[in-house]
Amino acid sequence: MFNFSFNLRDRTAWLLPAKAEPVRPNPIHPVILVPGYRDNSRVFQQLIRYLQRQHFDVHALSLQPSDGRLPLNQLAEQVAAYVETTFAPEQLLDFVGFSMGGIVLRYYLQRLGGLARADHFITLGSPHRGTWMAYYSRRPGVLQMRPRSPFLLDLAQDEEKLAQIRFISIWTPLDLTIVPSSSSVTSVGQHQRLMLPYHRALVTDGRSLQIVANALLEPVSTGSNPSPLS
Repeated sequence: MFNFSFNLRDRTAWLLPAKAEPVRPNPIHPVILVPGYRDNSRVFQQLIRYLQRQHFDVHALSLQPSDGRLPLNQLAEQVAAYVETTFAPEQLLDFVGFSMGGIVLRYYLQRLGGLARADHFITLGSPHRGTWMAYYSRRPGVLQMRPRSPFLLDLAQDEEKLAQIRFISIWTPLDLTIVPSSSSVTSVGQHQRLMLPYHRALVTDGRSLQIVANALLEPVSTGSNPSPLS
C-alpha cells in the first residue's frame, strides 16, 4: 500500500512555485573606473562598495601621475595597457570616468581602439567642453582641458562615434570645478543632471551611485543616439 501522506510544510512547498532568480536585462561586464585630476582609485571607495554589493566586477585604476604633468593621451595609454594585460581580447567592458578620467577614457575609446571593447561609458563631471579652472596651470594635461583646446577639439570632431555604445554623462550645475558646468554635456548620448552641492559628490552621493549602477544594466542599442535623460 502506497503512503501519500505529507506534512503541511511539504504541502506549502508543493503548492507555491519555485522562487526564480532575478533576471538581469543585460550581461554584466567588468567595470573599469578611472579617477580624475590629482585623484587615485580611493576616490571611488563608495562607488566600488555600491557596485560590488550588486555583484559587479570592479577594477579601479590609479593613473600615474594624475597631476597634469603627463598629457591625457599618455594617461590613456595606461588604460589601454591595463585592459590588454588584464582581460581576454573578446571580453567586453564598461567604463566609468570621474572628472579628468572621463576625458582620458574618451581618448582611449576614440583614438586607441577602446570602442571595440566597450559596452557602456559613463562620465561623472567630466570637462568634455573644457573648464575655465584649467587656466590655473600650464601643465600639459591641464592645458588639454582648457575650453577649445586642440586636444578637446580633436575629440569633438568625431564624438558621434560614442553613439555606438551606451554613453551617459552625469553632472551637477553646482559644480565649481567644471566651469561652466554645462561643459560636462556633449552632443551625443544621454545626460543626467543632479542637483549635487559640489564636484566630488558625483562619486559619493547615493543618487549618483544608483544612476551609475542602473545605467550599467541598461541594454545597448548599437548605432543609436539616445535622447537626453534631463
